[in-house]
Amino acid sequence: MKVGIINVTGYAGVELARILHRHPEAEIAAVTGRSAAGKKLAEVFPHLSALDMTITEELEESVDVVISALPQTASAERLAPVVAQGVRAIDISPDFRLKNVDEYKTWYKTDHPCPQYLESAVFGLPELHRDEIPGARLIANPGCYSTAVILALAPAIRHGIIEPDIVADCKSGVSGAGRALALTTHFSEVNENVMAYSVDGHRHLPEVTQELTRVSSGGPPGITLLMHLIPMTRGILVSCYARLKAGMSKAEVRQLYADHYRDEPFVQVVSESPQTKQTLGSNSCKVFTTVDVRTNRFIAIACLDNLVKGAAGQAIQNMNLMFGLPENLALEQLALYP
Repeated sequence: MKVGIINVTGYAGVELARILHRHPEAEIAAVTGRSAAGKKLAEVFPHLSALDMTITEELEESVDVVISALPQTASAERLAPVVAQGVRAIDISPDFRLKNVDEYKTWYKTDHPCPQYLESAVFGLPELHRDEIPGARLIANPGCYSTAVILALAPAIRHGIIEPDIVADCKSGVSGAGRALALTTHFSEVNENVMAYSVDGHRHLPEVTQELTRVSSGGPPGITLLMHLIPMTRGILVSCYARLKAGMSKAEVRQLYADHYRDEPFVQVVSESPQTKQTLGSNSCKVFTTVDVRTNRFIAIACLDNLVKGAAGQAIQNMNLMFGLPENLALEQLALYP
């Protein structure tokens, strides 16, 4: 299977190349990156020196699947002709996640460049859409925050054990902002500092609401997302709070989650509150639940690596499912520690 990576020079693109290099059934046939076109991949990223490839401006090789790591709008524009030609595609940008074109314009402040593909695109969270992914022509890889929040809340909402008024307190490392230079991600600004941002609503909120509504029997949940930038390179930790509908013990809630995710290869329900270092460099998401018995409040905590399960790793997980390969192929890397 030949793979083309669009925008290998971003953090997600770099991670795609790193993971795909060890994939026994995939060959990276072409990589693009306009800012580095004409350069050797190893010249731009010495840690990828094992990949003897030249970065091109456009995909110049015939491939079986294209994975785009471009930003919003630009990704849809580049993938539209790929999909039209019948080549399967995975988009790491948010361009095809939302089904409602008006909602896309509201949150991303622009018209969608090719809305004709919104309905057929499959939201690429295998834990929710595994049966749809193998037949998909276009996969919309979920956002990193969205993946963590949805996995933290989906069992509770599906089984109707919590009230629909939910708060998700989210924290992410700086790599989630990408490689583009910005004052807010400058070392001197981020180091020894914590900052809340998108306090009036984050762009991942509509996809979180869309997907959790799909698993809910009681209508759309009311979700407040509050994001924080913390001084580390990679990792996401989300803490979600809601009131329990009925008295359930900590053990009963945890057993419900354990049963729900029992057969999921990349979701582990853990008995102690997880830490981002426990998922660093891996495709796993760790989920912990408890109950504050004094307030009858349900708490779910999830953590993952925003560049792996939150981006490149999940894209490869989707690719494996699309092509009938073992879901965990090339993705069994254990977390890095310390």
